[in-house]
Amino acid sequence: MQKKTELIINGDGSIYHLGLLPGDIAEKILIVGDPGRVDMLAGLLKDVRVKKENREFHTVTGTFDTGEITIISSGIGTDNIDILVNELDALVNIDLNTGTINEEPVSLTFIRLGTSGALREDIPAGSVVVADTAIGFDGLLHFYEGYDWILDTPLSDTLVEYLEWPDTLAYPYAVKANKDLIEQFNDSSFLHGITISTPGFYAPQGRKLRLLSFDDELNEKLSGFVFRGRAVCNYEMESSALYALSALLGHRALSICLVPGNRITGEFMHDYNPLMKELALKILKKL
Repeated sequence: MQKKTELIINGDGSIYHLGLLPGDIAEKILIVGDPGRVDMLAGLLKDVRVKKENREFHTVTGTFDTGEITIISSGIGTDNIDILVNELDALVNIDLNTGTINEEPVSLTFIRLGTSGALREDIPAGSVVVADTAIGFDGLLHFYEGYDWILDTPLSDTLVEYLEWPDTLAYPYAVKANKDLIEQFNDSSFLHGITISTPGFYAPQGRKLRLLSFDDELNEKLSGFVFRGRAVCNYEMESSALYALSALLGHRALSICLVPGNRITGEFMHDYNPLMKELALKILKKL
C-alpha cells in the first residue's frame, strides 16, 4: 500500500498543493507564472466552471470557442513545475482514493505562456520566442530515473565544453519541445531557438547586485552560442522541467515566451500586459 506521504490528498479529496479534484481540469492547459495573470486571462474564457486558488496555484477552467481550456499559474521556478506537472498528471492518471495508476494513461497538452530575457542583440523587447529546446541549469531532472532517452546530449555536451562549465554546478540537460506542438504553433511572428532555464533570477542569469556571478561573461558567451543552426535566444526559469517531466510522463509541452527585456542591450518594457493578453488570445485560438 502506498504511503499517505507519497500522494498527499486534502480532506476534501483534492490533491495537496493544487487544491484540485479529478475533473477540475481540461486536457489542454495554459500555464502562466503569475497568479494574477490567471484572472486577467480568465476573461477570455466562457462558461467558467472551476475557479480555485491554493498558494501560488490559481486555476480556472472554462471554454474557448468550442473547446475546454484550463489556465493555471505555476509560480516561479522549476521546483514549482515539479509540483505542478506531477500533480496535474496524478489528477488524470492515478486513482486518488487508492493510489492505483490507471491502465490507460491520459496525455495532457501544456502550453507555457511566460516572460523571458533575450540573450541576443537582434531580439528586441516585445518579441515572442518559442523554445524548440530547453536547457536546464537547474538539475531537477537528475533526481528522476530513466531520462536518457529524452535528452539532446550532444547539445548539452557541446555547451558544457563551450562554457567551461564548473563541476560544482549541476550538469545542464537539454530536452526538445513536442514536435507536433512546434508545428501547430508555427507563426511567422514567433522566433524559434534554444531557451536556458535557470534555478534563480540573479547570479544564475548573470545579474550582479551585491553578490557576483561565478562567470561575469556568461551572458555574452551564451549570446554567441550556436549548435547545428540553433542559437540560444533567452533566459527563463521553468521550461526545462516542463519539457522533461512532460516527456517522461507522456504529455505534450511547449513554451512560448514574451520578451519584456534584452539582457545584452539593456532594453526593458514595463507595461507588457497588453502584449501578453494579445499573445494569449493568439495561443488560445491555435490551441
